[in-house]
Amino acid sequence: MQFLSTRGGQPAPSAAHAIARGLAPDGGLYVPETFPRISRETRLKMAGENYARRALTVLSALMETFPEKDLREAVDAAYASFPEGNAAPLVRLDDELSVLELWHGPTCAFKDVALQLLPHLLRLSKREAGIREETLILTATSGDTGKAALEGFRDAEGVRILVYYPAEGVSFLQKLQMMTQEGENVGVFGVEGVFDDAQTGVKRIFSDPDTAERLKKEEISLSSANSINFGRLAPQVVYYFSAWCDLYSRGEIGPDETIDFVVPTGNFGDILAGEYARRMGLPVGRLVCASNRNNVLTDFFRTGTYQAVRPFYTTSSPSMDILVSSNLERLLFEAAGRDGNRVASWMKSLSEHGSYTPEPDVMQALRCGLAADWAGEEETREAIRDAFVRAHYVMDPHTAVGYSVFRKDRTHARRTVLVSTASPYKFLSDVLPALTGKAVEGDDPFVWMKELETLSGLAAPASLAELAGKERRFTEVIRKEDMKNSVFGFLGLS
Repeated sequence: MQFLSTRGGQPAPSAAHAIARGLAPDGGLYVPETFPRISRETRLKMAGENYARRALTVLSALMETFPEKDLREAVDAAYASFPEGNAAPLVRLDDELSVLELWHGPTCAFKDVALQLLPHLLRLSKREAGIREETLILTATSGDTGKAALEGFRDAEGVRILVYYPAEGVSFLQKLQMMTQEGENVGVFGVEGVFDDAQTGVKRIFSDPDTAERLKKEEISLSSANSINFGRLAPQVVYYFSAWCDLYSRGEIGPDETIDFVVPTGNFGDILAGEYARRMGLPVGRLVCASNRNNVLTDFFRTGTYQAVRPFYTTSSPSMDILVSSNLERLLFEAAGRDGNRVASWMKSLSEHGSYTPEPDVMQALRCGLAADWAGEEETREAIRDAFVRAHYVMDPHTAVGYSVFRKDRTHARRTVLVSTASPYKFLSDVLPALTGKAVEGDDPFVWMKELETLSGLAAPASLAELAGKERRFTEVIRKEDMKNSVFGFLGLS
């Protein structure tokens, strides 16, 4: 199966080529030529299987280029690092709502679900595509992708990885996770500015002919670990199927019953995976896009104009502090009848003018089965408190944004799953005040960690507690204008 560029350029001949390249040469994102269907019979059978087997079924359909034996070994290796091999446990809060916890991997964020698998997919992709060059992974992160990618690709053969994060736009523990990253093939830079500056800088490096020429001479090819890479996005489709299967296997829904999902998202990849699951046959009702105060997505779905030139707010949910949501381009491609020229014109307008306005027929298609709302900072704090009081459940601020949006909508017609994206222990300076009603004391997050353990009875993840004694290897902060030179410096080519 070919993979098409959302901007109408030359397709990739297979999933392997799409994953190895990361971004299409015309700047577009790769999408499958067709969406394979998971039959009702197969879906019901998956309900009795473990997470790795569910992943094998979904990914085999999306990535038919890989031999099943190789893909089975890859998913088994990836998900062995999660407790009991379950990358996405489903926790029931009440008769209406369950929480899909995606943060039980090594870096305590939902990105682990895909990024523990992506290195295996990249290795298989390079082999299938006949690529022998060294791969340089370039990634911009708003907080969680960076650490998950660094950990996933640490000391991977034939791969080096360089991560950029907004120097003042992530939580202390997110920053510490990246600063202390181990591995001989890894590099990290803070970037002055916001996440969109880092993300734009990475995209410019990908499309820069001088960079391409210099790397080609060194037999180095670029790829990405962001969800612009289809190999990052595809594993996220799996946990939507898994949530439905868990509800069915527990007898909470019928064999053909649809469920809704509330998804806190900034870059639109996580919720797009739910739309892909729907297109593959999963009984999905509504997908609710939950934004924080940087509510560019909510405004877009309400007004029909995407306006990225607007005030930027630093919030308690930094992984969603994004004004340019890259993966929305993939949904635009579908809503526009897969007309890459139309998508390319909108993306050109976004680049040149900071906005675009799709035609009414496109907006009508986009809104089908999708709703959007947002929560401010006080609403987020109230949501954290409410979940703890009602169910003794501790949420991080990103999950709480989704919970707040869910609480605002009193028309719940279906069983709903809230996608939970990070451990509350990564955001202690916001979670503790929301629970106790008073500011944290001092400046030691590891003291706060003990306080939350005592208050909640929830043990802190070992991978976070261990950060206290680790060496801070990567502390340099650069200007966004220096990102290109930092690549050559990292490679020893400056």
